[in-house]
Formats: sequence, structure tokens, C-alpha cells
Amino acid sequence: MFQGVVALYPERVSADKVKMKNPVIDLTGIGQESSVKLNPIFEEIIGKSKVLEKALLIAQKASGTASTVLIRGESGTGKELVAKAIHYSSNRAGKPFVKINCGAIPSTLLESELFGHEQGAFTGAIRRRKGKFEQAHGGTIFLDEIGDMPLEMQVKLLRILQEQEFERVGGEETIKCDVRIIAATNRNLLELMEKEQFREDLYYRLNVIPIYLPALKERREDIPLLVRHFIHKICGKIGREIVELSEEAERCFYNYDWPGNIRELENLLERLIVLAEGNRISLEDLPPYIANRYQDLGPSTQGDRLINMNQNGEMATLEEYEKEIIRHAIKKFGSFNAAGKALGVTHKTVAFKARKYNIIE
Repeated sequence: MFQGVVALYPERVSADKVKMKNPVIDLTGIGQESSVKLNPIFEEIIGKSKVLEKALLIAQKASGTASTVLIRGESGTGKELVAKAIHYSSNRAGKPFVKINCGAIPSTLLESELFGHEQGAFTGAIRRRKGKFEQAHGGTIFLDEIGDMPLEMQVKLLRILQEQEFERVGGEETIKCDVRIIAATNRNLLELMEKEQFREDLYYRLNVIPIYLPALKERREDIPLLVRHFIHKICGKIGREIVELSEEAERCFYNYDWPGNIRELENLLERLIVLAEGNRISLEDLPPYIANRYQDLGPSTQGDRLINMNQNGEMATLEEYEKEIIRHAIKKFGSFNAAGKALGVTHKTVAFKARKYNIIE
């Protein structure tokens, strides 16, 4: 499954790799069969699945504008990586890319981190300090975990989006800023709005260009690419020969749901490679919660269940077999693309059969 795959991963991308395209953004046609190609910076992001390609095409178009971007996705799906690709594909690539995690800084310190402070503004403020927005002037600021930003800070952020200006903590001087804002969250901002924990006006200011990054279980066909890449990266880092996964281990990796997404995949591979005795990682080397996937998907269990699925205890018809297989594949793999790959058919065939048997609406 994982043989012959070559993948690249951008450690850093240079400003002169890609020339800017037309700054007018047009999202029509994305998600359909498209002749639009990704530029070299976005091509370095690992994955060939349609769901990832759709997200990257939107991100690439966004890079040609100054519009605010809101990236949604579970933790570990690569939101910061996509934000960097947008920045380094834009005409701001030669300027700073500044990141701040809004959920990792106490609310009492967040204002100073974002906007800076004047000398004597509070206890411990022994000198003037520039905040993240001043540091990012002319470039891009990446507001990670924007859903965790306190309401009082949301008001101040809204002012920057509207007026492009702010004051440092303890200061009276109004500072103009030229900053492109990319925000990201793993939370449902619409639910937070209903609970009055996130401002509606700020949401619509941020959500000019929305990008959804799929979870790894939604793009299982990319797992072989990622495994291949991380094996080479980790083995190179620790100075050992390249290892490989056994066929059984490959199957477990492909069928595990990866709740921690790409970050979990990389961390597990590093542990397995460091602890491996030889150059092959087998089923026995995997943690039980992943190794059990091989037993769960055993062919004999599935075959027995299909043969006895008829209500009369008799062998099922071919259509009953097909319906059950399609239903199981969609549930197991999470998308038409991944289910089709596992079954050896196209995603269009899976979609047609799913509608035929009323598996989906």
C-alpha cells in the first residue's frame, strides 16, 4: 500500500518561489473537477485527496488577496502550515509572519501580547514593548485558537479589523497597522455565538474566506503519503536506516481514525522508529488500540456476517451484499474517495451506489 510514494514537507518556503496572480478572488468551481493547479508552495503540503485539494485551492486563491481568512479544523490537521503557505505565496511574503495562540496566554496578559505596552503600564512593565500586531506590520498575523479569545479582547480585535489602528496598554498614541489577519479554530464558532461567547460581528469580519481542513480520517488516502514522509524525516533526524511497515501494520494505520490527526501520526511513528529493534515495524510493535484494528477488520468475521445477514438465515442476494459492503465502507472510511480506494472503485461509483441503496440522501 505504501510503496513508491514520494512526499515533500515545507520546512520553510521562500518569498520568490511564486509570483502573485490576479488579486480578485473567485471561489466558483472549487470542489468540482478543476484544471486549476496548485503553485509550488501549496504542492509541498502532503496529500492528494480531493477534500484536501479543495481546501488548498481556496487557500491559494486567498493568497492573492488581502482578505481575512478563517481556517477551521480539528487539532493537528495543519492549520498553521496552511496559514504559512498563504503568507509565503502572497505579496507580503518578504514581511513577518507572526503567530500567537489565543488560548495559551492568560487573559490578563493577552492584551499586552497583542498590542504591546508602555513603560510603567503595569507592575513589571519596565520598558516599552511592541506587541504582535506591531511586530507583524506589513506582514501577516496568525491568530490560532481564536475561539478561546476573551470577549473583551474580541472588541479590540474588531477595532483593528475595522479601523486598522490600536493603542498600546497604558498608552495614548494611536498606532496604525498594516496587517493581514489569518485566524484558526478547532471550535464551533456558531455554537459559541449562540452561547454569547463569541461576537457575531467579529465572526463575520473574520469569516471572509472560510477554509475547512479535513480530519485525517476524512482523507485516509493521504495516510500512505504521510507515513512515507515521516519515516524518512524521523530516520534522517535520528540517523538510522529507513524502516518499513509490515502489511498488517499498514492496514491498521489506514483504518485507525487518528483523533489526534497528523500530529498523532507523526508522534506515534517517532516512538515506533526509536524503539524498533530492526528495520521493520510489525503488528506486534503497535499499541493495542491500533493493533486491534487488524482484528476488527478480519476477513472471516466480515464474511460470516454477510452470509448470515438475510432475515431467513440464508445467503444474501448480490444486491444485499453490495449494499452492506458500500454502507460499511462509507462508515469505516468516512468519505466516497477513501471508500472507493479501499474497494477498488471510483468515488463516483461509491456515490452512485450509496444513493441507489438510500445509504445517504
